[in-house]
Amino acid sequence: MKIYTKTGDNGKTSLLSGNRVKKHNARIETYGTVDELNSYVGWLRSKKLELKDVEFLIEIQNMLFVAGTSLALDEPTERIRMPEFRSEDIKVLENEIDVITAQLPPLSQFVLPGGHDAVGLCHVCRSVTRRAERQISALAEVANIDLMVLKYMNRLSDYFFVLSRKLSRHFGAEEVPWTPRKNQEKEQS
Repeated sequence: MKIYTKTGDNGKTSLLSGNRVKKHNARIETYGTVDELNSYVGWLRSKKLELKDVEFLIEIQNMLFVAGTSLALDEPTERIRMPEFRSEDIKVLENEIDVITAQLPPLSQFVLPGGHDAVGLCHVCRSVTRRAERQISALAEVANIDLMVLKYMNRLSDYFFVLSRKLSRHFGAEEVPWTPRKNQEKEQS
């Protein structure tokens, strides 16, 4: 099988149903963002993380393929057996968030992204997840989608935030608090 088909040379692509749409269609943009996120998660996995975190990220990548598949189907079809999100998938994320959070000092203010490559990459994953979530929410207003995908993405952004904090500790990176300009000016006077 060839990788290139030339069927998209005119600016259209096929959804899983077989329907052809413009490549800038909202559905394509949405699952394209999920695909972009999956690539960033793969990059994050390449950092020197604990095996447990790598294994959890692989599970997230598998779930992102489920999300992308779900978003790529614009109408039911008998020829495709669709994987589905379950409430347990969201509970797995929530449990991992709770486990990580219990190991961290309380946070009383916002922190700036960065401090280590892996920490910064967690924040990239978090922000791309939020973009995907916004796109899924917008798509849900005009198309039929599995709302469990939206819930999963909402928890996933929280997971990347707490993972960034865990990795800050793991790599000895300082969590730099956000200092609003107004506070800086008051302190200087």
